Amino acid sequence: MKKEKILFIISVLLIFMFVIITLIDYLKYDESYSAPFAVDIFVRTLEFIIPSVIVFLIALFIKRKNKSKWYIR
Repeated sequence: MKKEKILFIISVLLIFMFVIITLIDYLKYDESYSAPFAVDIFVRTLEFIIPSVIVFLIALFIKRKNKSKWYIR
């Protein structure tokens, strides 16, 4: 597999993990906690979505870089 495909897969897996872990957090959340649930979502965004976007942008950069190469056969 090419590097960019692996990075795209990692990006999708991070988003999938965000959804699953956020749902688990929601099921375990109790209103007696001191922080609102929006704070949990914000923390999960920092943990999963931002790295996913960064990996996705790196994959796009690598894909464009490889596309612009001129190969002599």
